[in-house]
Amino acid sequence: MTDESHGHMALAFLRLQSWLSPSFPNGAYSYSHGLEWAVEAGHVSDRRSLIDWLEADLCHGSGRNEAIFFSEAYRCVAAGVEDRLPDLAVLAAASRGTAEFVLESAQQSSASLATLRRVWPDRILDIFSDPECPPVLAVLLGARAARERIAIDIALPAFLHSYVANLVSAGVDWCLSVRPTVSSLSRRSSRRSCRAVKSQAKRRSTISVRRA
Repeated sequence: MTDESHGHMALAFLRLQSWLSPSFPNGAYSYSHGLEWAVEAGHVSDRRSLIDWLEADLCHGSGRNEAIFFSEAYRCVAAGVEDRLPDLAVLAAASRGTAEFVLESAQQSSASLATLRRVWPDRILDIFSDPECPPVLAVLLGARAARERIAIDIALPAFLHSYVANLVSAGVDWCLSVRPTVSSLSRRSSRRSCRAVKSQAKRRSTISVRRA
């Protein structure tokens, strides 16, 4: 490997790290991918249950889908069949199971596309400027990683690590913030009716679903 090719690979990987960084301005930090609801509902309450939730997501849920769409977008570009990206993006967008996930995906993807076009412009991004081609994040980054010639066995694990890291952060934050609230409600239960407690929990769940 020449010094020039080695330098290109190092720069490409640094770019990928920038795109996947928590500080990348796509608003990922403001979404929990449903974890707020899971914590409020009691499905996630500690380290073990959070790990189980994330493992299920990666093996059977949205994480698995994101990995597939990222990989397929990468292969489309690597194989020179970029004309398949719009159909892939439409399929990926249609895989969102709830209105909250649709909003989460659309806002993060649009913000990422805008930043990439300004800072790291590339012709592949023009495909996603078509209104008929939704800028799904996994498809967008998979295609862009292929354009940088970053090996898929490096790009895909990095993408999934970023995906999970954001959920771990959200899960830890919400487990820590909800536990004191639950304990406080328990201590005051003798002074408040059960109906009042349920009413408050319902309001909090509604807010969390809207933010998820």
